[in-house]
Amino acid sequence: MTDQEATQQETTGQEYFDHLIEQDSRVEPRDWMPEAYRKTLTRQVSQHAHSEIIGMQPEANWITRAPSLKRKAILMAKVQDEAGHGLYLYSAAETLGTPRDVLNQQLLDGKAKYSSIFNYPARTWADIGAIGWLVDGAAICNQVPLCRASYGPYGRAMVRICKEESFHQRQGWEILYELSNGTPEQKQMAQDAVNRFYGPALQMFGPPDADSPHSQQSMDWKIKRFSNDDLRQRFVDMIVPQVEALGLTLPDPDLKWNEDRGHYDYGELDWEEFFAVIKGQGPCNRQRMQRRREAHREGAWVREAAAAYAEKTSQTAASALIGA
Repeated sequence: MTDQEATQQETTGQEYFDHLIEQDSRVEPRDWMPEAYRKTLTRQVSQHAHSEIIGMQPEANWITRAPSLKRKAILMAKVQDEAGHGLYLYSAAETLGTPRDVLNQQLLDGKAKYSSIFNYPARTWADIGAIGWLVDGAAICNQVPLCRASYGPYGRAMVRICKEESFHQRQGWEILYELSNGTPEQKQMAQDAVNRFYGPALQMFGPPDADSPHSQQSMDWKIKRFSNDDLRQRFVDMIVPQVEALGLTLPDPDLKWNEDRGHYDYGELDWEEFFAVIKGQGPCNRQRMQRRREAHREGAWVREAAAAYAEKTSQTAASALIGA
């Protein structure tokens, strides 16, 4: 292909891509797309996948300590769901051209990030409830609009993920409801958990719009539909009546209804802590990555066995085809 033909192909591809975005249609893996769009999506989708995998750790730690067989079964199902979400998202990321092994290695090498919320410990059973209600609730608020993401594989993966996340949020709310209607000590444990996770949950939407380098471009490409601050406001408006139903409070003295705006005002978040956690200085950053690397090493025999089986079945199928 000559330089002129390559330039013409790129021009035609850009025009078609722009048309898809303008018409609110879906970009599919074989469609031409700008390299910046591909890079942005690979970063976002793989980071989302990493978050699902790392996010299994704080909850899996409580499976053996859950207060009843019912709660153990529910928590096991939830952790299993998170693993499945990671697989959906790695599959979507691979369609952009980067192999899963490479994406996984980037995480193991510390070159890729995951959601900062998972660098906080789950100290009590109530924390599992707060993770379900606040963390998964924030995830739903953020991810439901992603069901309409302009990149087809990502949007389709999010449809199933969001359905399962709604179950996760419900089980978290039920844990806190039972505790808040239990003994005074149980109610205080629930309140302490909400106090711990409220701020980090609001930070899950990312830094303020003025400090978010990727947000506006992602909205222009219709990967995301709302800004970080808009999503954060939606989430605050959603959880205020829910926390009142729990009989608990949110740890924000500035939280109040603003009649003029039609929204709740809320206080400034600790962004210094947020950026420190992202840089690896959170309570559990080192522990989370150490455990992930251990799991990767311990699972090597499973990957080798799966690869050997795949090769064997492939050879068998090829021999049968030749014999036919």
